[in-house]
Amino acid sequence: MNIGIDMMGGDFAPLEAVKGIALFLADSNPAIQLTLIGDESKVKDLLQSHHITSDNITVIHADQVIEMHEHPTKALKEKQQSSIAIGFHLLASDKIDAFISAGNTGAMMVGALFSIKAIEGVLRPTIGAYMPRENGKLGLLLDAGINADCKPENLVQFAILGSLFAEHILGIDTPKVGLVNIGEEEGKGNILAQATFPLLKENTQINFVGNIEGRDILLDKADIMVCEGFTGNVLLKMAESVYDIIQRRGIHDEHFERFNFEMYGGVPVLGVNKPVIIGHGVSHAIAFKNMIITAQRMLEKELMQKMKAVFNTTT
Repeated sequence: MNIGIDMMGGDFAPLEAVKGIALFLADSNPAIQLTLIGDESKVKDLLQSHHITSDNITVIHADQVIEMHEHPTKALKEKQQSSIAIGFHLLASDKIDAFISAGNTGAMMVGALFSIKAIEGVLRPTIGAYMPRENGKLGLLLDAGINADCKPENLVQFAILGSLFAEHILGIDTPKVGLVNIGEEEGKGNILAQATFPLLKENTQINFVGNIEGRDILLDKADIMVCEGFTGNVLLKMAESVYDIIQRRGIHDEHFERFNFEMYGGVPVLGVNKPVIIGHGVSHAIAFKNMIITAQRMLEKELMQKMKAVFNTTT
């Protein structure tokens, strides 16, 4: 198992990435290979200063960095020697088995789609957001902003992909799927919601529990909460602001502390052929550690193979 890490992605790269690797190595399986992609001199100096000397670490030099503000497609085309572009080349050529980055989200999505491509039968890959629920468990909101406009068929596929991730990675048996809507009753909502409801209801691959409202997002009504990316991103940013507010006000509460999304690392791109994990741009050490763990679990559980098997039977 070889996990590639973009060492130059994120506001605090490469320092926090190195610190995250140190945390991971302190309590992980030493047999896991890590391929670190970035400025070789800077990365090796930081590895040395943090006393990281594992034989299972390889550093691959990258001359360029795709900055957060750059246009994803243009940057990937023009910066072939960037850490993200090299990472996807390694992933596509089977030199690494998974790739993680806290860098430019758009570049990560474009790189995934054009290098390792979508699983056959998947119309649009998606990324989700973890929603900490009052009962201490996690819910998964899909889509979280990549697909602002969707068709009903897209939302159905998000539900299937999210259910597989929740079952095999989050450990939720028969995860409940809810359609984010403005009312609980069937027939509520806009044209997209009204057209999606019957498709979810008749799909035997998921455990559909009906519509859920905004007040249900943090409760135990559904494990997978499906919507188009415009709504999903609004909900995600609202949840992030909750954590910012409680921090500013000095409030200490076990539930609201779980709104610190660094606890979960990054979120996977669901629906592509290999594990790709995207972290927040302000990721610190704990986030990098958890991104590596998520990639490790996806590989160990052979999640991509399970997704391919499901979509091979539905196409």
